[in-house]
Amino acid sequence: MARENIIIIGAAGRDFHNFNTCFRNNQEYTVVAFTAAQIPDIDGRKYPAELAGALYPDGIPIYAEEHLPRLIKELKVKTCIFCYSDLPYQKVMNIGAVVNAAGANFTLLGTNDTMIKSTKPVIAVCAVRTGCGKSQTSRRVIELLMERGLKVVAIRHPMPYGELVAQKVQRFATIDDLNLHQCTIEEMEEYEPHVVRGNVIYAGVDYETIVRAAENDPDGCDVILWDGGNNDFPFYKPDLTIGVVDPHRAGHELRYYPGEVVLRISDIVVINKMDTASPEGIQVVRESIEKVNPDAAVIDGASPIRVDNPDIIKGKRVLVVEDGPTLTHGEMKIGAGVVAAKKFGASELVDPRPFTVGKLSETFRLYPKIGTLLPAMGYGDEQLKDLEATINRSDCDSVVIGTPIDLNRIIDIKKPNTRVYYDLQEIGEPNLAGLLDEFIQTHKLK
Repeated sequence: MARENIIIIGAAGRDFHNFNTCFRNNQEYTVVAFTAAQIPDIDGRKYPAELAGALYPDGIPIYAEEHLPRLIKELKVKTCIFCYSDLPYQKVMNIGAVVNAAGANFTLLGTNDTMIKSTKPVIAVCAVRTGCGKSQTSRRVIELLMERGLKVVAIRHPMPYGELVAQKVQRFATIDDLNLHQCTIEEMEEYEPHVVRGNVIYAGVDYETIVRAAENDPDGCDVILWDGGNNDFPFYKPDLTIGVVDPHRAGHELRYYPGEVVLRISDIVVINKMDTASPEGIQVVRESIEKVNPDAAVIDGASPIRVDNPDIIKGKRVLVVEDGPTLTHGEMKIGAGVVAAKKFGASELVDPRPFTVGKLSETFRLYPKIGTLLPAMGYGDEQLKDLEATINRSDCDSVVIGTPIDLNRIIDIKKPNTRVYYDLQEIGEPNLAGLLDEFIQTHKLK
């Protein structure tokens, strides 16, 4: 029986996972190509033979998504599998139309075929959009579990931007491990907050191998915490799913893929940023939850901010640097840095666009609606150099760093600067402490 030719449409993350779980050893199909979007410099590489398995001794080429119509015809492709996240439904179906017009089927894989079962209880933290506040929610969950004497091992959604074979399984327990694995800014923003709080976090490419390593971590493991990426649903079968929604982007929870999937499968929904959102936005989000997941427990939450030195902001013309993906495909117009600038009395937000160089200029061309914020793009050394040069060229008095990591550790910022910090603060009840106590009792973890 002839094998069916498949293209996996992705962005260096969910696509590799879906290949590993559904197609790597499946003799009914031949994955003839991956396509890549969202992340710079992914296309032109190969998914290596060492990870692709015995059916793919030459590996699998990765092309830019713009070549899909030609690839479908030249490679006689029957089906394209869509495997990346945080796109509006219109864009998803635009891609589907391109695929169908070229003659192929367009498919989305669901939870049953892509979730791996762990031997440990799994708590998944996900969100309906990039930048809702998954990271601080994950940190809060871990802190509460650790206070109860449990060993928590986090596993992060993939960000395999480097050498894929070397990144098959990555374990981060110290800051030095970030250098060992040559992490980008985007990776450090997710891993560093975990390791500085004393818990281990895993990531990589092969998530079956990763979870088995995490279950047997040398420091012990009672619970796996899935720390999701973008607005994707978990790679592991959760025993408890926590979804975070953002009233600053009210309505997006029902308009973006696969964020609505996250909302529908969540046992707990956290409405974050209520301290800075409008009452109208909060109400829209509440109505969305009631419409598609009325049985979920709803936690009201805020993300209060603090800074190292408010005097660096007060009365100053400030350049605000925010988390890159939150501003680009997350489409946020306001982040922690902007909130801090306004709260502590900045006289002006400086527009970075006249001062950008290299890759950062390209980022603003691709995402023209970013506005007067600077995304901390750092997928490689060139982008890091461009970020450093742009900050230092900017006509500002000082810099407000709204990213989750200390940029001063990895680039040389010559202007006065201060960091912004933010954590999840629950408002009233229900709250995570009570709901996690129920989880612990149900799974007999104490």
